[in-house]
Amino acid sequence: MPSPPLVLCLSGLDPSGGAGLQADIESIAALGGHALGVVTALTAQDTSNVARVVATDPALLEQQLDLLLRDSPPQAFKLGLLGGAEQLPVILAALRRCPVPVVCDPVLRAGGGTLLHNEAAAQTLRRELFAAVTVLTPNAAEARRLCPGSATLDDCGASLLAAGCGHVLITGGDEPGAKVVNTWYAPGQPPRRYTWPRLPETFHGAGCTLASAIAVLLARGLPVEAALLQAQKWTQQALQRAIRVGQGRRIPGRVPGRSA
Repeated sequence: MPSPPLVLCLSGLDPSGGAGLQADIESIAALGGHALGVVTALTAQDTSNVARVVATDPALLEQQLDLLLRDSPPQAFKLGLLGGAEQLPVILAALRRCPVPVVCDPVLRAGGGTLLHNEAAAQTLRRELFAAVTVLTPNAAEARRLCPGSATLDDCGASLLAAGCGHVLITGGDEPGAKVVNTWYAPGQPPRRYTWPRLPETFHGAGCTLASAIAVLLARGLPVEAALLQAQKWTQQALQRAIRVGQGRRIPGRVPGRSA
């Protein structure tokens, strides 16, 4: 049997199973890949909000990444919640060691409103990490936090490209309106809009699901344009199949055959 494409995920651990590493594992498996998982932070959270984040020690992170890259070199990286700026040198060294596509979901705030990184940390991510990122997938609020002073989301997209990102997909699920509009920004081309029906529920882990889907499709060899479109279609279907496991937001139905 041929080996599935490998995606190395650096994400937080969500006890509810809605976001973070479990979202990565389920999404990547559903789309034909295998997730290698490194926990960047332990969290105390439920389907409503995050109460606490405890970062993984950088030395442990470094040892985990070294062993994985020696044994199972991935075809893509997926970055989610990072434990803090002190982890960045270790992560950047791993990205340089294995030059494959990198998808980054810059998790700055929990869906319930808790800030997971302060402004200084957000700007450190922009300054030190984004030049290594193939596709950055902020939601609208995260894009604005990363680009203070930008008047519009299109200005944010241009600013993030100028920071070194290869491509930027700003998602609009957190914006008002009857439709969800996601916008793709790439060097030398006008913004491209993708419009999706807005579903009545709210979701926990939608951003992780989308970023992981893009990562595994890039690992399978799809070009960026095809990966972005296919990942959005699949994520929309997962949201339509969302399940309720707690009293907060619904969790995307990433596992085929499992729905509410």
